[in-house]
Amino acid sequence: MSFLTVSAELVSSAAADLAGIGSSIDVANFAAAVPTTALAAAAGDEVSAAIAELFGAHAQHYQDIGAQVARLQREFVASLQTAGGVYAAAEAAAASPLQPVLDAINAPVISLTGRALIADGANATTPGGNGGDAGWLWGNGGNGAAGAAGQSGGNGGAGGWLGGNGGNGGAGGNGTRSDVIGGRGGAGGMGGAGGSGGFWGNGGLGGDGGTGGPTTQLNGHAGAGGNAGAGGNAGYFGTGGNGGHGGAGGSGITGGVGGNGGAGGTGGSWYGNGGTGGAGGDGGGGFTAGNSGTGGNGGSAGLLGAGGNGGNGGTASSSLSQNNTAGAGGNGGNGGQLYGDGGNGGNGGTAALFAGHGGHGGTGGNAGTIGNGGNGGYGGTGATGGNGGNAGQLFGNGGNGGQGGTGAPAINDFISFPEITPGQGGNGGNSYLIGNGGNGGQGGTGYTGADGINPTVITSATNGNAGPSYGTPSNPTYQSPYTGGNGSGGQLGSATVNGGNGGAGGSVYSGQNGPTGGNGGNGGNGANGGVGGAGGNANTDPNGSTFGAIAHAGKGGNGGDALAAGGQGGDGGNGGSATSNNGGLAYAGAGGKGGMGGVGAAGGNGGTGGTGGNGGNAGQLFGNGGGGGAGGTGGAGGLGAVGGVGGDGGGGGTAQGGFYSQGYPENGSSISGGNGGAGGIGGHGGNAGNGGAGGNGGNGAQFFGSGGNGGNAGAGGIGGLGGFGGAGGSGGQGGGAAIGSTGGAAGTGGQGGDGGDGGHGGLSGGAGGQGGMFGSAGNRGSAGQGGSGGSGGEGGGPGSQGAAGSGVGGTRGAEGSYGIAGDFGEAG
Repeated sequence: MSFLTVSAELVSSAAADLAGIGSSIDVANFAAAVPTTALAAAAGDEVSAAIAELFGAHAQHYQDIGAQVARLQREFVASLQTAGGVYAAAEAAAASPLQPVLDAINAPVISLTGRALIADGANATTPGGNGGDAGWLWGNGGNGAAGAAGQSGGNGGAGGWLGGNGGNGGAGGNGTRSDVIGGRGGAGGMGGAGGSGGFWGNGGLGGDGGTGGPTTQLNGHAGAGGNAGAGGNAGYFGTGGNGGHGGAGGSGITGGVGGNGGAGGTGGSWYGNGGTGGAGGDGGGGFTAGNSGTGGNGGSAGLLGAGGNGGNGGTASSSLSQNNTAGAGGNGGNGGQLYGDGGNGGNGGTAALFAGHGGHGGTGGNAGTIGNGGNGGYGGTGATGGNGGNAGQLFGNGGNGGQGGTGAPAINDFISFPEITPGQGGNGGNSYLIGNGGNGGQGGTGYTGADGINPTVITSATNGNAGPSYGTPSNPTYQSPYTGGNGSGGQLGSATVNGGNGGAGGSVYSGQNGPTGGNGGNGGNGANGGVGGAGGNANTDPNGSTFGAIAHAGKGGNGGDALAAGGQGGDGGNGGSATSNNGGLAYAGAGGKGGMGGVGAAGGNGGTGGTGGNGGNAGQLFGNGGGGGAGGTGGAGGLGAVGGVGGDGGGGGTAQGGFYSQGYPENGSSISGGNGGAGGIGGHGGNAGNGGAGGNGGNGAQFFGSGGNGGNAGAGGIGGLGGFGGAGGSGGQGGGAAIGSTGGAAGTGGQGGDGGDGGHGGLSGGAGGQGGMFGSAGNRGSAGQGGSGGSGGEGGGPGSQGAAGSGVGGTRGAEGSYGIAGDFGEAG
């Protein structure tokens, strides 16, 4: 325990702060010297010259008096620094001999009042118990105990009247878990408040809020997080205690609400900084997530000292609800009434994916007489930045506005979320007499467009029916018809339904006349193209009366084209095989052509940047207006998806004849494989977002000061890259025959997607602020630069050449060509 009645550390700290005050005043005097002691006459007449000389003389007298005050202030600071060292040495020398004296003094006071005169308060031991107060005169307060499940934490005890720190508040207990259908999780307990400090003493820390209890069953509601305890107030000399952090909400079907952060305690009445506000608790996750807690406000200072910073808002969890929001940042505490800066505002909480809006940034605290305003906090997703605090009434600069939050794109998949526009930058704080206005915050950046995603489709249309067949090798047909039925085409699909497969052509095994196989049905067009049906076989019976018969096999059906983004073209059906076993002719069927791949999905467009905040106004006598915040940059466009792959061509059938075998007459003298399908075109890159407008500049001082420049408009975003073209399908293999056959030609690669257009730069730069009597007006902000267009996607590669048939003189199919590259998008 300390026996010192004066805190050496606080004396030294006060000396350092007083030195800072002197330095700030020196800077202000120096800044005002040149423009006030050497005034130029407003006009060339005698009256203007006399007015300028009068003002200059007053300014010179002010500089002389200021120099004398600065010398006295430096001497006082030096004396205070020496006193701090003397007090520290005295404490070390007197501690040990005073303990017996202390015991003798405390004994009668305890017997009369139940409380010692000089002693520390006892820490609580039972759940949720309050910490004991310190001795009447001197000592630190005891800490509060943490609460049991769902119980509030105990408050910290107060410090002694003359000297001692307040005890810390206990944490709230966590909420209970619910495993019952439709049950509710228990709420987290509140954090205990920090105890107040004595004449010389700091406030205790606030306790954290307990976490809300989760639920595990249907229709369950999770418990809310507990609110945090506030920090304790300091006495006359000391720092306010920091506020506790809010408890997180429990998770369940319906998530619990996050607890609010505790406010920071007030700084010492004569000297000391305010406590920092606690962070807000995160909302609990669930199908409907809980809202997050707000950050606690920073504590204010007394006479000398800085205000505490505001706490950050809680983060919003993912949810299926559009109305879920993150917590706002706490406001900064006000600076000391005589000297001290305002505290910075806390940042707004951000929102996770599928989590709604972020929280607004907290406002910066105001200064008292001499000091700068606090800066505003940053806005969360799509939220406005906090405004800067105002400067001291005599001297100081306004705080800067916080940056606006980034936007988020709309979602229209299995759930629907609206677009979240970026937040506006906060406004700069104002100055009163001498000082500059704060700069406006930058507007939030536009969201990046989503990359194109080719869908996955599992539903298919009805397949075509196979054509009727006649005869078998063990039971050939000896009566008409000797022609197999054609397979029916697959049913047409749509962009969300696959095309049906074509039916196979009917086969014929004839024991008397020349047979003809049926043609395969074409695959239906759909999300993914349907597969073409195989051609029917044509065979003659070597034991029947088929001498010299001609066997014609059926052709394979063509594959269907893809209609969905990035869908695959259907494969062509294989041609039927023909056999003439009794001195006849055999013509095999050609393979079907592969279907074309689908165009890749386009990338999403980027969002527009947010508007910059306005600059703060300067003081009435000296100072420049704050600059307007820059507009937010437009979001980049999304990447286009790859085009779909073309379908493979069907293979040609095999022909075996007694005298001659070749391909179908319509196909010339070879049994050609089907050509591969062309690859799909790559998806178009997303267009970029436009830049946001700049904020207006603040006005300069009425006498000596320039207006703030307007904020520049934001630059446009970069266009998205075009998707790659799809690969062409492979050509089908040529059929086997006595005379060689040609393989199918390879499919051509798809064209690359065009790049997205660059975003337009913001057109509206902010207006410049008005200048004072002896100052110029601010410049207007410039328009934003346009974004560059996205690069076009590469063309798709060709498919493989179809292999030659097995007969003599067969050739491979023709080579396919590479797809053409996409065009560049236009610049903004």
